[in-house]
Amino acid sequence: MIIDSHTHIGTIPPFDMKVEELLSSMERFGIDFSLVSNVEAAEFDHGGDPVPPPFIKPQNRVLRETLAIARKAPDKLGVLPWLRIHSELPDAGFIAMIKDNLDIIYGLKLHPFHSRTAPDDPKLEPVYQLAAELHLPVVSHTGGCEEAMSPHLYNAAKRHPEIDFVMVHMDLGTDNSVALDLLGKLPNLYGDTTWVPVSTTVEAIRRYGSKKMIFGTDNPIDGENTLLHNKTGDRSLYQQYFNELKELISEAEYEDLMHKNAKRLFFNDK
Repeated sequence: MIIDSHTHIGTIPPFDMKVEELLSSMERFGIDFSLVSNVEAAEFDHGGDPVPPPFIKPQNRVLRETLAIARKAPDKLGVLPWLRIHSELPDAGFIAMIKDNLDIIYGLKLHPFHSRTAPDDPKLEPVYQLAAELHLPVVSHTGGCEEAMSPHLYNAAKRHPEIDFVMVHMDLGTDNSVALDLLGKLPNLYGDTTWVPVSTTVEAIRRYGSKKMIFGTDNPIDGENTLLHNKTGDRSLYQQYFNELKELISEAEYEDLMHKNAKRLFFNDK
């Protein structure tokens, strides 16, 4: 079994990720279940400029549209609502949608890079109160700008031991060393494999055991074949996770990484 804890749908330049691509890719590469967030909640582009109309959407609309998509395939897709933490906090409508759809909502998603707001900013306390109340983990992009670096997520996790936090990417674009060190400092802090070299994942398992990392991919960020090759045709690193990694760790460790840790973290009694 494979659970992909980090996938996307939605359109915001330069990305156009269709749910049909995601589901087709899942079938082709043997992914049993994916947790999905919608990039249309992004607030800033890769250059740090505000997302322009017509692509900018309020988070309630994005969540409503994402839930409608996931409802069509609840055996394949679960939702990680993407919060627009720079400009919005959960209002009554947003909270009601979360509570009414807990059967297909598995956590809350932060993207400090596309919100230019750090996870340890005090303004996020209402978000963490909601996560604690509903026993939802908080999944956050790490890497790319100061606000998104892993020490800020670590600070939030330290402040809220009652919530589980996931460092997506383990500081994208770095050697992962800072995130790797932080991974072992808190019991409620986890990492995911999205664009993380296999060597980093193996080192995390060597240092901390097999319960601290979960499998994620960003599928289908490079199209339907994201898990096979990148846009230039080079072999995807996820092929190493599907194949070579099995020779580097034990079968039990591989099962923890590829699905059991996600079940523990996100599914609870679901």
